Amino acid sequence: MSKSWLQQACRPLDVDAQQAAQERQAQLTKPAGSLAQLELIAVRLAGLQGREKPRVEKIWISIFAADHGIASEGVSAYPQEVTGQMLGNFVGGGAAINVLARQLDAQLEVIDLGTATALDALPGVRHLALGPGTQNFLHGPAMTAEHVTQALAAGRDAVLRAQAAGTELFIAGEMGIANTTSASALACWLLQCDASALVGPGTGLNAAGVQHKTQVIDTALALHRPQINDVVDGLRRLGGFEIAALAGAYLACAQQGIAALVDGFICTVAALVAQQLNAECGRWLFFAHRGAEPGHGKVLHALDGQPLLDIGLRLGEGSGAALAAPLLRMACALHNDMATFAEAAVSGRSA
Repeated sequence: MSKSWLQQACRPLDVDAQQAAQERQAQLTKPAGSLAQLELIAVRLAGLQGREKPRVEKIWISIFAADHGIASEGVSAYPQEVTGQMLGNFVGGGAAINVLARQLDAQLEVIDLGTATALDALPGVRHLALGPGTQNFLHGPAMTAEHVTQALAAGRDAVLRAQAAGTELFIAGEMGIANTTSASALACWLLQCDASALVGPGTGLNAAGVQHKTQVIDTALALHRPQINDVVDGLRRLGGFEIAALAGAYLACAQQGIAALVDGFICTVAALVAQQLNAECGRWLFFAHRGAEPGHGKVLHALDGQPLLDIGLRLGEGSGAALAAPLLRMACALHNDMATFAEAAVSGRSA
């Protein structure tokens, strides 16, 4: 499958709709700027959606799951079987993201890109089976070029399904033991820093575990940095199936004209990859939260991302984005349904 779609242009803003929304904000019965980020969100969504009164009612959540060969280096507090077991939990409706999706009345899909443990087909799961997880990038590239192409396309295809369903907000989540190690290594290469600047405990490593994880990543970076040709090659060498799918999804959202709400550290690293592939992608990305992983804030800073929440989340699964989604809904409701000064017969600002 060709990667030519990666170079397709992102959907431009509707400047007229954005201006109309800005003018409406100036007439609403409140002091200018008093709703802070909520005002900016509504105006920005208006420009993205091409309508003065934006909506975030139809929400789509895609969970991308995959295993990582680097887990064999002891960089996670959990065994790899957990990835496959959590797929069963998603199907059973028992995970945090299931609860949140029900609260949002959101469409939830689960995509299995490749787990280390062989799984029987699970009802409702898209089993793509690119391989039994990635290879150990301490000794060579994590993926083949074909794997990267397929994983990026899996993210794009999820967005196309969401678009066909009339989605107004796309949320991507991830599940994969050791994926904070892959995401940290990829972010270190993208930000040109050492592992100690980004690496954290992931799912719960102690101090010794974090130190070991840092050493593993620094050793892998020393191997791969001299050989990386471009962003896609960096993704191939250091990333994972689900990280590539996330990046493909964010880029496809920008191309197809769907706002995306980015979850935690791993998703934000994937967003950085997407923006490196196409700088215009960034205008379609909203950032849900600043998580507890130390590197998250640094990657957000590189993206100029302004997180909506900062409450110490570190779960993944798209849960932080699902928690933040009501803020986007409320931003639209306030923008659309508040009375103007004229409608309410309230005097506006005199100076």
